[in-house]
Amino acid sequence: MYKYFEGKRILITGGCQGIGKGTVLELWRFGAKVVALSQQADNLEALKREVPSVEIACVDLRDWPKTRQVVDSLGIFDGLVNCAGYIHNEPFLECSPEAFDATMNVNVKAILNVSQIVAKKMIENGIKGSIVNISSQVSKAAIKDHLAYAASKGAVDSMTRIMALELGPHGIRVNTINPTVIMTELGRRAWADPEKAQAFLSKIPLGRFGEVQEAVNAIVFLLSDNASMINGVQLPVDGGFLAT
Repeated sequence: MYKYFEGKRILITGGCQGIGKGTVLELWRFGAKVVALSQQADNLEALKREVPSVEIACVDLRDWPKTRQVVDSLGIFDGLVNCAGYIHNEPFLECSPEAFDATMNVNVKAILNVSQIVAKKMIENGIKGSIVNISSQVSKAAIKDHLAYAASKGAVDSMTRIMALELGPHGIRVNTINPTVIMTELGRRAWADPEKAQAFLSKIPLGRFGEVQEAVNAIVFLLSDNASMINGVQLPVDGGFLAT
């Protein structure tokens, strides 16, 4: 396989399951030196056994100072994928402060924390890097019972635009992908009820949910030099959901 990312070092948070793991494996296949970061020690070790050349780092992203310490110790990166996420669905009238804070801490504050460290080192070392934040279609379209998650992903989109504006002069691009439901292991369980799934699928012109590889393909594209003039965008990977 063509080693498109050979010599590039890339950090992926949430890198041991779902879209994150898919991104780790794809970038590794393309020759990148990949570091997978997660709080899930067992899954990280399993990934390391599967692909021994992948570096792993274990930290709870909700712990701001510890995360800064760990990410700083990992060195310099050419790319970053902020893939770690948290979701706890509750309707607006029942959304608890605990669920809201937990969602914001992982989905928003952790992106700020990790990206600050990585971007500063990119600037210090003259690296024209790329950062991809994982958002969601729910940042742009209302979906019942997703109040905290939608708020967090709206924040991710807004933060990404500011990052793109301020980091662009340093040659660092920042973008998001905004997926629909992706058929990770969790996604398959959450949407196993055919009646529930069909109601949602009826709003997707392609008539199906996304696969992990389809989200990964978009991430890899935005990280690559093929997207060298793409900065500050939110790229839907949604089968046309947002077009309707």
